[in-house]
Amino acid sequence: MSTAEKVVCVTGAAGYIASWFVKVLLRRGYTVKATVRNPSGPEKTQHLLELGGAKERLHIFKGELQEEGSFDSKVDGCEAVFHTASPTFFSASNPEVSAYCSTLNILRSCAKVPSIKRVVLTSSMAAVVCNGKPLTSDVVVDETWFSHPAFCKESKLWYVLSKTLAEKAAWDFARENRMDLVVINPGHVIGPLLQPTVNLSMEMILTLLNGAQTFPKISYKFVDVRDVAHAHILALENPSASGRYCMAGEAIHCHGVLKILHNFYPTLHLPEKCENDKPYKSAPRVSREQIEGLGVKFIPLEVSLRDTVESLKEKGFLSV
Repeated sequence: MSTAEKVVCVTGAAGYIASWFVKVLLRRGYTVKATVRNPSGPEKTQHLLELGGAKERLHIFKGELQEEGSFDSKVDGCEAVFHTASPTFFSASNPEVSAYCSTLNILRSCAKVPSIKRVVLTSSMAAVVCNGKPLTSDVVVDETWFSHPAFCKESKLWYVLSKTLAEKAAWDFARENRMDLVVINPGHVIGPLLQPTVNLSMEMILTLLNGAQTFPKISYKFVDVRDVAHAHILALENPSASGRYCMAGEAIHCHGVLKILHNFYPTLHLPEKCENDKPYKSAPRVSREQIEGLGVKFIPLEVSLRDTVESLKEKGFLSV
């Protein structure tokens, strides 16, 4: 079967990461059924409709994550589903129920369609590293790690809890229903935006660039959105792909990020002082053996940061 005859579904297609899935899939000749929360809002769909191949092979539908059965017709006739849409929680607003139900609603719809050969789920490194284990520089995190819901609750890490519960629910359902599931766990995603709005992962960069007085004492494990998209497509197209794939760059302190940005943009007024004088905690290394074995080659961090800033400038969020 040629890619032109292949039909896939992408949930949450208007989002930062999923928009890139749609772009790459269309470029590779797939027909894409894209679900978005509000298909009548041009701010959510126009950037998708302008993609190459969209006129011929992109179909946009309304998707309700919390409504059981609402994705039945969207995934019908598909060969694969990329499930990226997920409720995001930063407060204790019942993430157990919402994350669990929304994931299962999608997977239940997929289980009804015999033509679906594989589901590729976008999870997060948040569902990997938060388990109470020491996270020092001599520790290597890999795909066997899972965040512990009890630890997340005790620490009030609601976003982490929602991501962890959603992924665990997906694995339980896949095992019970013999579903071919592959999961990608990216770190902090940066790179060019396709959508006209700033998402949460871009706000951190934008805050540093737009006159912040101090920078946080934190390390990031960045990964480029284009690499994340490539990894998901490889997870579909590679028959041997299976299990989880951690996807994160080397840890870099926020101060190091600012140094790179200053080299590219010396006129920017970047913060020079850290927010506190507490000792810096070293970060563990994330194994890239699995994801590189899938065929992913990482874009250098300097390129990702520069392209992020250039994209923010192009979209009108930043003047340099």
